[in-house]
Amino acid sequence: MAVMPADKPWRKLYDEGVPRSLDYPPVPAHAFVESNARDFPDRPALIFKGHVVNYREFNELTDRMAAGLAAMGVKKGDKVGLVIPNSPQFVIAFYGILKAGGVVVSNNSIYTARELAYQLGDSEAEICIVTSNFYHKVKEAQPQTKVSQVIVSHIKDFMPGTIRTLFPLLALIKADLKEHQVKLRGGDTWMLDLLDRHSPSQRPELELGPDDVAMFNYTGGTTGVSKGAVNTHRALVVNSLQIKAWMPDTRMGQEVVLLAIPLFHVYGMVAAMGFGIASAAAMVLIPNPRDMDDVLDNIAKYRPTVYPGVPAMYNAINVHPRVQSGEVDVTSIRACISGSAPLMKETKETFEQLTGASLREGYGLSEAPTASHCNPLKGENRTGSIGLPLPDVECRIVSLEDGVTDLPAGEVGELVIRSPNLMKGYWKMPTETANALRDGWLFTGDIASMDEDGYFRIVDRKKELIKPSGFQVWPREVEEVLTQHPKILEAGVAGIPDERRGETVKAWVVLHEGETATVEEIREFCKQYLAAFKLPTQVEFRKALPKTLVGKVLRRELQRQEAEKKRQG
Repeated sequence: MAVMPADKPWRKLYDEGVPRSLDYPPVPAHAFVESNARDFPDRPALIFKGHVVNYREFNELTDRMAAGLAAMGVKKGDKVGLVIPNSPQFVIAFYGILKAGGVVVSNNSIYTARELAYQLGDSEAEICIVTSNFYHKVKEAQPQTKVSQVIVSHIKDFMPGTIRTLFPLLALIKADLKEHQVKLRGGDTWMLDLLDRHSPSQRPELELGPDDVAMFNYTGGTTGVSKGAVNTHRALVVNSLQIKAWMPDTRMGQEVVLLAIPLFHVYGMVAAMGFGIASAAAMVLIPNPRDMDDVLDNIAKYRPTVYPGVPAMYNAINVHPRVQSGEVDVTSIRACISGSAPLMKETKETFEQLTGASLREGYGLSEAPTASHCNPLKGENRTGSIGLPLPDVECRIVSLEDGVTDLPAGEVGELVIRSPNLMKGYWKMPTETANALRDGWLFTGDIASMDEDGYFRIVDRKKELIKPSGFQVWPREVEEVLTQHPKILEAGVAGIPDERRGETVKAWVVLHEGETATVEEIREFCKQYLAAFKLPTQVEFRKALPKTLVGKVLRRELQRQEAEKKRQG
């Protein structure tokens, strides 16, 4: 018998204190900033390189930002681009845009000018806010977009000693800092000057509600053309509160959240920043998550309690000499949700032993920003599972053949979701929207199964299915086997063209430092766990794999590199 949404077997396994359903206030997302300024005015909101901005100051800065944007012509519904790494500037700009009625279009700061031109152009953003190190790249992209003005901030603008006083004047940037700033072109302005020119009282008075659009979250492009998911204030409010509810021990105004996950990514934007502000937490901003000394210095100094991240981040802590030697105490961390890539059992167990925290794998996507599932923080964690649906999230597994028939527990099909935080659709893509949103359900494109208790397991992406000789091979299954090999650090698997089979399985592997292996050795290991048609017919050894900033292996990039190699002979 098919498990229908009404059954919701997962609810009986919720941790004590996690509600089955929540009441969501009909407010815009920035309402949390305003309530925190009222209820926790002196509580640190943003911590960056030793500089602290409290919630009263943060609220006033975002009011100034909104006033400045309105003066530049931003109206309700106008799109504003962001090209900023994790810093106070990102958070201030994000909520300032929302208060001005604008729509945030956040971009990966390591994108090339061509990639920025696509997203800024597609979104029809007319203003872009950047840090100075990316200014020239944005200016190179600008002619292919509608961007008419660029707001620029130096990454050091919110570091200790840079700003003489926040209120009433932000003004004075140190003379020695000015020497390192880029020269702005006509029409562009410095962010600090914009903030200084406007007062909180000049913030525009707007009617903004749950259904108004708050942000465009562009899919990573790993499964095709990057699409802009149109998300509302309701989506941001709902998911921030769902994640908060999943951690029933959350203490309002007392948590410290480590924001090392990139905020331009929807995961960092909602599960880290959105949750942090909904909890009136102090947020410690890390601009480069690969700078482990900076990460550990901040852990040692600010004692974070919550650390949303990805497996690569947790593993980097596990193996770091400063942690292993006991130099840095990581036991302040209490709760971690891991996303964006599979969480290996060894990584989870080692991290939990070092910290005493609960590290649980979850799942989410840009089209329902961001989390829809997570393993219970106190209850049973099932390795390889993305856990249970969050409160108010309904899920089904439907047939890959007809997209309608509900499948029974244990069978593999497409994961479909219904939740109050679904996107409105894809920007300017009506066909893709109709394919993804059907009768109130989001068809995720992820292949999954659900067990009888309501734990879900992702098998793979529907579009990344490999079909050697007509068989079905899920790349993730092969990757999980490969990473069990004691010599293999990480692996990527994808399908490549094959004259005889149509398509064949290829693996790209990175070995642990100092290890060597042969192709045959890897294949023999896989034979113990995989059917013959699933075995990699080719294995390529690499020093590193192409990844997104949140640690997801770019299978399509591996395929592109393979095709390029073939073309070059």
